[in-house]
Amino acid sequence: MSPDGLWSIGELAEHAGVTVKTVRFYSDQGLLPETARSSGGHRRYGPAALDRLRLIRSLRALDLPLPEVRRVLDEEDEPGPALADAVAGRLREVRTQLRALRWRETALRLVQEAPHAERADRVRLLGALPTPPTTDAPVRFWRAWLPARMPARAVDAFLDVAVPQPPDDPRPEQALAFARLHALTSAPCPGRVQPRPEAHRLAGGRGAAVLYAGLAEAYELAAVQLRRDRRPRPGEALDGFVAAYAEAYGTADTPGFRRALAPQLADDPRLDGYWRLVSEIVTPPGERPDPTPGEAHDWLLAALHADLAEAG
Repeated sequence: MSPDGLWSIGELAEHAGVTVKTVRFYSDQGLLPETARSSGGHRRYGPAALDRLRLIRSLRALDLPLPEVRRVLDEEDEPGPALADAVAGRLREVRTQLRALRWRETALRLVQEAPHAERADRVRLLGALPTPPTTDAPVRFWRAWLPARMPARAVDAFLDVAVPQPPDDPRPEQALAFARLHALTSAPCPGRVQPRPEAHRLAGGRGAAVLYAGLAEAYELAAVQLRRDRRPRPGEALDGFVAAYAEAYGTADTPGFRRALAPQLADDPRLDGYWRLVSEIVTPPGERPDPTPGEAHDWLLAALHADLAEAG
């Protein structure tokens, strides 16, 4: 150190174990201000610059961007809230990157292990999936399918049930099912227009909220029957199912209403395929799949037809 207690840029670089170029860069960025200038205009640094330079390099080693480093250095005391916020933000980014890498690895394995005849189709299927995957496509699919004026709270409740979240570390079968779900919900609808059930038109937006609240209860009752491998039949589950439609329509559950309701609830193969894929995504390995809302709906519809057949 010179008699004035200051270091030249080269001396500071030597003490810190970095290059002069590194010290000059951080100085030019305003992160490492010099204490003074020599008579020849050269930068001079005090001992505190060494600690500051080491802190800068430690923050950069954590991959914090320069604006975040600046905010940490601007704190008057020891690194506090700015550092905590910067680390938390970077941690979120790293987790997203790790999720993307895990999905990319699984996709590559699926392509590698695919039979030769299926490899090209699998490349197209998996290549169309965002990395990391999002739920944007299925959410758009359901928002176009649900009544336009259905209350936002009811829509959100439905989406929470209907749209599976992509797992952070997917098994190959989950990744393939999610890619197929994305393709199904991204594909153009027949006629380029998303068909809406007749029940939505009859119930209207607010009536649909009542309808789906009632259907959720009926589906739970039907799921109990499905777990027991019971054949579709009249009973409490069917009564709740029909009552949900009757309340949404503002009418009563009568034999005539049931006869009129049945044709409005035709099977939808596209939705059946959707729910099968959801089951593949959410079911843990080795466990029996839990009945999906689609399976519950099909069971209840079959029970309605059985009830009408019995009534003649």
